[in-house]
Amino acid sequence: MKQRTITVIFFNGLFLMLAGLMLFLPACSSDSEDDVTPDCNLENVTYSGTIAPIMVQYCNSCHSAAAPQAGIVTANHEGLSVVALDGRLLGSVNHDQGFSPMPKNMPKLAECPREQIAVWVNDGAPDN
Repeated sequence: MKQRTITVIFFNGLFLMLAGLMLFLPACSSDSEDDVTPDCNLENVTYSGTIAPIMVQYCNSCHSAAAPQAGIVTANHEGLSVVALDGRLLGSVNHDQGFSPMPKNMPKLAECPREQIAVWVNDGAPDN
């Protein structure tokens, strides 16, 4: 009986010590997306300054005006705005079901460029 009492006291003490320690550990989550992508500018998203560079980096090697795969041109505003306004651009970069995931055979773009594309599309895909 004495051994059981000592064991119970030990585990109760250990439990209380761990519970107390958890009060002092910082949280690893954030309620603010700014903490996740602090350099992501969603305020001044423009075609020429934001969207075109994303297309150059991830899309234009396959979707240039000279030889666009699937007939989709991402290398100029005229071509890109077609797929932006009909929903294919966001569906593809977000890897949504029913859309061809882009970039092809690559992981989804990081959150920031996808959010910037969404802002631009939701603003009507202006040529600015």
